[in-house]
Amino acid sequence: MSYDLPRPAGRLLLTPEDKEAPARVRRLRLLGLGEHPEPALDAFADHLAQRTGAPYAMVNFIDEHRQFFAGLRVPDVAPSTSTGEPKPEIGRCMERDHGFCPHVVVRRKALVLEDVRDYPRFAGNPVVDEFGIRSYLGAPLLDSTGMVLGTVCVADIQPRGWGRAGLEAIKSTAADLVARLERREADGFPL
Repeated sequence: MSYDLPRPAGRLLLTPEDKEAPARVRRLRLLGLGEHPEPALDAFADHLAQRTGAPYAMVNFIDEHRQFFAGLRVPDVAPSTSTGEPKPEIGRCMERDHGFCPHVVVRRKALVLEDVRDYPRFAGNPVVDEFGIRSYLGAPLLDSTGMVLGTVCVADIQPRGWGRAGLEAIKSTAADLVARLERREADGFPL
């Protein structure tokens, strides 16, 4: 499937094919990532949320079937639906075809969505309907082997103009985290 020409499947738009997923899983296992939450990555996500002013921030590792948020920052109060009922909370795991991070991984470059409803490719994504996500900013975690390990990202329930500053912030944050992960690998120390 071409990234530029997604085919609809009902309301969902297919996630692009990820040919690197098996190699990524091997690399993540070697690094000890993607299987459990890490307090240092939660703190990293919290810092990222503060830096960007976003209510949601994640450090996301992606395998063949799911996304795992090893670092997660969610709002203290869950957003509610138009009828006042609380929306479901974003947990540590999400199906691979939910959200925008799998697109970042396959594209191998940052993705800025100021209002996801402006993009037919993304407007029908389950995180839009289920969680109310309206804007997204994410960058790949590209390591020195050339492997995209996952993403760092922020999201909001309101449309927002991330601007050049937001894009540069997410890209530099991703590069910083990759450097920390590689130091951890070389030194055998925690983040």
